[in-house]
Amino acid sequence: MDIVSALRTFLRVAETGSFSAAALDLGLTQPAVSRQVSSLEEHYSTRLFHRSTNALSLTVEGEQMIPMAHKVIEAVDALGETTLPEGIVAVGKVKVSLPAPLGLYISDRLPAFLAQHPGLSVDMLFREPPSDLVGEGIDLEVRLGDVMDNSLICRRIGWTTAYLVAAPDYLAGRNAPIRLEDICDHDSICYNRGGEGRFWSFLNGADVEKIKVTPRMIFDNAVAVHRAALAGGGLAVLSHILAIDDIRSGRLVRLLPIYPPSRLPITVVYASRRNLPLRVRTILDFLVEAVAQDGLMGRSADNAI
Repeated sequence: MDIVSALRTFLRVAETGSFSAAALDLGLTQPAVSRQVSSLEEHYSTRLFHRSTNALSLTVEGEQMIPMAHKVIEAVDALGETTLPEGIVAVGKVKVSLPAPLGLYISDRLPAFLAQHPGLSVDMLFREPPSDLVGEGIDLEVRLGDVMDNSLICRRIGWTTAYLVAAPDYLAGRNAPIRLEDICDHDSICYNRGGEGRFWSFLNGADVEKIKVTPRMIFDNAVAVHRAALAGGGLAVLSHILAIDDIRSGRLVRLLPIYPPSRLPITVVYASRRNLPLRVRTILDFLVEAVAQDGLMGRSADNAI
């Protein structure tokens, strides 16, 4: 038995809670996954999972094995990377979760990158709220704003840039806002970040001002907010990734440019504490470089178009 391979399989089953899901992620058959776990149990003379027709759960011994299995695999990966021959390439699938605007930006650049790395594949999720990285088998997730989970490894890679916008059709016959408080007199379209009270945050010089809005439309996806704004639904705060071409073409009007929306940190989070697999590190480096190539996501970028 290949103990390291069996430990990898055991961890994936523990993370997904399913033999079939683990088999899909690992590119194996379900019986092969089951055999590897059974062989591991036989080797250590202990049961790692409680099995039933409808459920699968870790035993106490299985829970205790998880941190030790991670240490073994991290050590093996570290040893392998120090002895890799020159020219070794990244191989395997990487599961990535991103907010929709950044996901669109990355998807434009991903084909050219993967053409240079034929052994890599990417499973990309467009998702706004935080995920259960371990439970869903997500290797990397990009989050906007402060990351509150201290158990995750975080790497800040840039900052958001957003604009307050509206369509010309919406503004026709209305007074465009000239002060932040004027926003309250307009229909607004909001992206749902949770919570009952909804606020838009703007920079007023060195100060941050929060404006409470009562949206007529709420969406849990920024792309839907963008489309509703283009259709004349009201004021919206949109990522530059979505809005900048429409502003330049006149399909959207940028409002209150002297009070730009507050910038949020862009952070990549991942669960592994050290020795990321080469496939994951390769995609992480790609995300860092792709964000850096956009000046408006850089740390020192101004808010100009």
